[in-house]
Amino acid sequence: MNIHENLIKITGYEVLGQLPDPFIMKDGGIADTPDKWRSHRATLLENTVKLQYGDILPEPEVFRVEPLYYGMPGRSNIYKIIAGTKEKQASFRMKVFRPETQGKFPVVIDGDGCFDYAYDKDFHGAFTKNGLVFALFDRTELAHDIRKEGRRQGALYEVYPEYNFGALMAWAWGYSRCVDALMTLPYVDTELITFTGHSRGGKTAMLAGVLDERAAIVNPNSTCAGGCGCYRIHLKAITEDGEERVSETLDDIYNKFGLWFNEELGEYCGREAELPFDSHFLKALVAPRTLFVSESASDIWANPVGSWMTTTASNEVYKMLGDEQGIYWYFRRGYHYHEIEDVRMLVNLIKYKQTGSPLSEEFFKTPFKKPEPIFDWRAPENEA
Repeated sequence: MNIHENLIKITGYEVLGQLPDPFIMKDGGIADTPDKWRSHRATLLENTVKLQYGDILPEPEVFRVEPLYYGMPGRSNIYKIIAGTKEKQASFRMKVFRPETQGKFPVVIDGDGCFDYAYDKDFHGAFTKNGLVFALFDRTELAHDIRKEGRRQGALYEVYPEYNFGALMAWAWGYSRCVDALMTLPYVDTELITFTGHSRGGKTAMLAGVLDERAAIVNPNSTCAGGCGCYRIHLKAITEDGEERVSETLDDIYNKFGLWFNEELGEYCGREAELPFDSHFLKALVAPRTLFVSESASDIWANPVGSWMTTTASNEVYKMLGDEQGIYWYFRRGYHYHEIEDVRMLVNLIKYKQTGSPLSEEFFKTPFKKPEPIFDWRAPENEA
């Protein structure tokens, strides 16, 4: 892979403000024990999740799974998931790719069924050939990824009209319903569930992993702004191919894809330093479960430096909780895509967690010279 600190060159680096301290509680105290962190987490959800993505959707009153097609081991099964209120439900399909052998297997859930690459046999085969179930669904069946006349559209807006939420919240709800369905299948090991997704799907996987603690591993891939980047860092850099590019800002993403978010987030366009959070809060909300942030070196739009900075900051929460390395990250060469190499690294981490097999040496290398931290707080000493 040959990642080294001179692979990309930073040519513009604007810090709009220091990263806020995630340990400061509502009453001014410090969340310096696991019990205090658990209590404080509810406040962070309000400030980080609701402000950014909208109302957190409830668990369904009605839920059922209808098998549509059974394939043999090594093939795929298809299920129809129906969920919602007693008055109205939404439905979507989940396609489950199975390993060739019999048994119970860890499962990876991906909502990117709207992206062509997810159906490539080499892509899903990179999971199944390594003894993992791969569950794929199309998140756009729940909320459309198209804005028409300023209206949010999709089945889930009809099921929950009294809630105010962006498409990312609807898509994240779909991950949880897939977990509900997979819990009923005899070949799935529900003790080791992973959420993954790419770009807007990576934002979704990140949010779903925060909201559903049944996900043991959360793997957002190349999420850009509104996911794992950093609102407070604006980046300009030269890629490995010699092109100068800039990172995506809050203004960029909200004004183009405002339907993904809570409308209130738009009030902070041009005022990022005033946000009560940054993406290190979102990452910290996965703790103490495993977070794996995968990026590509020349995907400058995704703000690789900002992603690394907020990952480093959120690892302070893991330290306080007693896990010196709860967050894993890596950069590969190349640009904005979900590559087989990304899958290979995720599989390596799952196997490491499952069986203790060796962890790849490709983790924890940066394709740029690390800047100074933009935070001066650290993990408080655990008083438990």
